[in-house]
Amino acid sequence: MTRTIDPFQLASIALFCKAAELGNFTSAAEAMGVTPAAVSRSIGRLEERLNVKLFARTTRRVKLTDDGRAYFEQCEQALAQLQEAERIVTGNQASPSGRLRVSVPTTYGHHRILPILPKFMKKFPLINLEVSISNRNIDFVEEGFDVAIRMGALEDSRLIAHKLEDAALCVFASPAYLKRAPKLRTIADLSAHDCIQFIMPSSGRPIPWGFFERKGEVDFMANSRIQIQDDVLGGVTLAKAGGGVFQSYRFIVARELQSGELVEVLKAHAGRARPFNILYPQNRHMSSRVRVFVDFVREHFRGK
Repeated sequence: MTRTIDPFQLASIALFCKAAELGNFTSAAEAMGVTPAAVSRSIGRLEERLNVKLFARTTRRVKLTDDGRAYFEQCEQALAQLQEAERIVTGNQASPSGRLRVSVPTTYGHHRILPILPKFMKKFPLINLEVSISNRNIDFVEEGFDVAIRMGALEDSRLIAHKLEDAALCVFASPAYLKRAPKLRTIADLSAHDCIQFIMPSSGRPIPWGFFERKGEVDFMANSRIQIQDDVLGGVTLAKAGGGVFQSYRFIVARELQSGELVEVLKAHAGRARPFNILYPQNRHMSSRVRVFVDFVREHFRGK
């Protein structure tokens, strides 16, 4: 026998999705204009109908179970499709509105994304942005993020990715350091230098430096006396202070290279780059907030 969905169940699904998004029944109740008890009862009816536990409840918060997570992903997509269908049928072209949660890495956030957000906010005044600037990995469902920007290849097949750019790398140091340090003409010469190494937060391991030689791409693992964790900008600051040689993205140090505060070295071996992508879950693609933000960011980088 085919199950039907009545209006009350649809309302319960909407309350469930809001509770899953916010991780709290009280917050979901406030957002939906009902009481916490109404949220709890609605989700209880859903769990009874489905014969599964959707949330693991504690005294302080609620957390999706594995079944709850799977149900949330499908329900959220279905609700978004219903909203989009209503918009199309009624001809409602109202400006996208509501909260949009975005996660960006520190360097890319400061130098690439934050500078363009005022223009986005002016264009879409009804969208409220919540930007998390951090290098840590996120869980879209668990933490309620809509969009993320990350470096590297896409590993999660549940995400949609669009490349923004291949960010060029360069190696640099301060004039004062280079004046007192040994000559630096080849990659092998780095072994005699103070190399500043960055530790990738997601792996806890140092990132190899990337170069080009006649035989093609090569990686160099700097033998470093000092390592920087979490914040790449710390390596840039240390290099400017004369602490050694560092490799990072050219866009971070473009002004310092132009002013002479930093000097690029090993130019003959430059040219390596790392990809940056904008990511979002498949079930977010119908959201007008996500759509306009992704389109806005992609259009900005197409013009570079």
